[in-house]
Amino acid sequence: MGKTLIVFTLTLLPAFAQIDLSGEWNPVFHEDQPERIPGPEIGDYLGLPITDAARMRGDIWDAEILTLPEHQCKPHPSDYGPRGPFNVRIWKEVDTATQQIVAWHTHGSWQAPERTIYMDGRPHPPEYAAHTWQGFSTGKWDGDILTITTTHLKIGWIRRNGIPRSDRATLTEHWIRHGERLTWVSIVNDPVYLTEPFIRSTDFNLDPHQQIDPYPCESVTEVPRPKGDVPNFLPGTNPYLQEFAMKHAIPEKAARGGAETMYPNGGAPAPVNRPVQVPSLMDDGEIHILPVQGNVYMLVGGGGNTTVQVGKDGVLVVDTKAAAQADKLIAAIRKISDKPIRYVINTSADADLTGGNEKVADAGRTITGGNVAGFNAGFPATIIAYEKVGARMREAGAPPAGWPQDTYFVDSKDLFVNGEAVQVIHQPAAHSDGDSMVFFRRSDVVSTGDIFVPDRYPVIDVASGGSINGVVASLNRILDLTVPADKEEGGTMVIPGHGRLCDEADVVEYRDAMTVIRGRLQDAAQKGMTLEQVKAAKLTRDYDPLYGPSDAFVEAAYRSLAAAKK
Repeated sequence: MGKTLIVFTLTLLPAFAQIDLSGEWNPVFHEDQPERIPGPEIGDYLGLPITDAARMRGDIWDAEILTLPEHQCKPHPSDYGPRGPFNVRIWKEVDTATQQIVAWHTHGSWQAPERTIYMDGRPHPPEYAAHTWQGFSTGKWDGDILTITTTHLKIGWIRRNGIPRSDRATLTEHWIRHGERLTWVSIVNDPVYLTEPFIRSTDFNLDPHQQIDPYPCESVTEVPRPKGDVPNFLPGTNPYLQEFAMKHAIPEKAARGGAETMYPNGGAPAPVNRPVQVPSLMDDGEIHILPVQGNVYMLVGGGGNTTVQVGKDGVLVVDTKAAAQADKLIAAIRKISDKPIRYVINTSADADLTGGNEKVADAGRTITGGNVAGFNAGFPATIIAYEKVGARMREAGAPPAGWPQDTYFVDSKDLFVNGEAVQVIHQPAAHSDGDSMVFFRRSDVVSTGDIFVPDRYPVIDVASGGSINGVVASLNRILDLTVPADKEEGGTMVIPGHGRLCDEADVVEYRDAMTVIRGRLQDAAQKGMTLEQVKAAKLTRDYDPLYGPSDAFVEAAYRSLAAAKK
């Protein structure tokens, strides 16, 4: 009887230990209240294991940037949300059949961010998937502690006075409940802007009587500015950086942050000099298919990104990767649709975007009219590009069968394919003199080509008419087309020439960076600095860990500014 009772009792126990975290929680403020509510002071980098690049980003940050419409409705990312005015509701999603927790959900008060923490063992998305403010989170129980791993975060901040956190960071959290107290421990690992993990904890009290109100946000023009203006300080000109240390009688070295200032007696190891690397998109020799939205897909690997639109009329392809990948690209397209390839659009003449033109076009059938009967009549798919592309391909010795047959020389060319309007838009003097981007209006997707590459500096082909001014203008043109769904996220999706799937907020970050760097180069030119002096000054060192080696970019941008001045 005793053994039977023990067995029966054990069957009633959960398969793994867990604590119910459900409820509405209020944040508990201690000495950190000034940082978390009114906000940290300019130049306060105390206790942050930051790199010199992160410090420089903080030094040039101007709070005026928050008045830009594209910055007004950004919520705190999930690694920073609990550090602000963050009353939070936590609830669990339970599978009816198994009664196991499938996911935990949270809803915060400021900007109303919602987050899902999956508990069902699903994998994290591939690295080329879109990033969001809350990221992609999975959880597991370690005894009574819920441990959460989050990836795919948008660029955020370590401290909201300009100290950045990159989009390559990962977040580990431990949620620990003791009665009506919840301790929320977060650990940020950022290979770009931190020299070691950054740990902080926040406490919450259970408060079942609170009401979390809605938080709608509509961006407005607070301060009239020229289009594309990005408030920032030139390096060495921010007059407010010493105020924090002076006001609180703190040694300036300590206020400037860095791991070496965080330990007694200078016991920290020397900061690691991280090598500058351009992170490569997953490219294992295969081509990966990522549904975007509407009729549009993004094909990753084997060269630049390829955009594919499908429907009743057939297949439209934007950029065809490197020549060696043409067969794999066609096979990947056939996994999406078995209808004929009708159009190929090239966003530039680059070989990693046009190399597959001949084979991809030959695998299709053009839509013909006029005195040509039917769909095929022996003609391959139509290759469309801005007029300069054909000339550049001929100069490069590309096979004639891959040259565009249908070119345009005005601002744009319109098509109506697969039930939606498709605009091919020329961007002058950007990456080159032949750039186009493609806007799928019903699917709400923009394919940008190499005028936007979120994981590296842009290649500016000065010899082919490229310029930094054109790159910045192109990025602002993309922002004219994009509309976020809510809180600067989602809505119009953006497929870059290389790199992961993006949305407006990602383009904003890149536009800001290119605008800031252009301003520094213009200032250097006005001071009469030579190109060699500009390179030696390392004017891009705060962005180099994010976008990679910059010498070629700086040289091209500087020469294009000089040419524009002449």
